[in-house]
Amino acid sequence: MRTVIRGVGEVCITAGLIVMLLVTYELWGTGRYTQGQQDRLQDEMLNGWRTGKVGKVTTEKVRLGRGLAMIRIPRFGEDYEFVVIEGVDRADLRKGPGHYPGTALPGQLGNFVLSGHRTTYSAPFNRLGELDRGDRILVDTRDEQYVYKVTDRRIVKPSATEVTAPVPFHPKRKPTGRLITLTTCHPKYSAAERMIIFGELAEARPRVRPAAGK
Repeated sequence: MRTVIRGVGEVCITAGLIVMLLVTYELWGTGRYTQGQQDRLQDEMLNGWRTGKVGKVTTEKVRLGRGLAMIRIPRFGEDYEFVVIEGVDRADLRKGPGHYPGTALPGQLGNFVLSGHRTTYSAPFNRLGELDRGDRILVDTRDEQYVYKVTDRRIVKPSATEVTAPVPFHPKRKPTGRLITLTTCHPKYSAAERMIIFGELAEARPRVRPAAGK
């Protein structure tokens, strides 16, 4: 009996260590992967902006999996910034928050829709639940910075694809506003529902460019 109990105990310890290793990889290892991709894509995108090799943002010019814009959310601190990836496939979202192809581009009429991980892969949308009405979401393109302000937060079923329509929840309506929609899983560590943050464009201004050599 003691041998059986000892054997069961050893199996449980081994299983626990394996689970710990898996959790460590999910939270730390995937984050390192995303940070490496973000560094590469940011250097590539900003260099294209500086040299003029990248023009104004259009879906025709931005290939899937490449950097489209920068997103900053002041409520999350000065260090919060991510390159927005064109595309929302699994491989795209492992690099950072992704833009739904076919939805509006930054500052355009319609709905600029982004999706991002809430846990793992640097969890860019981990803190979306902290946003309040009036909080700013900044989106930088080559020449402009678009300032959106949060207007609402909803929890919906994963099947509620109408949130990505040019007029959210009203797919047949023609857009008259310039909107942003952020989507992520809800609750944390679950895909049972989706958390949706809605915002509208409050201001468009020239992007502040870093000084030469920085």
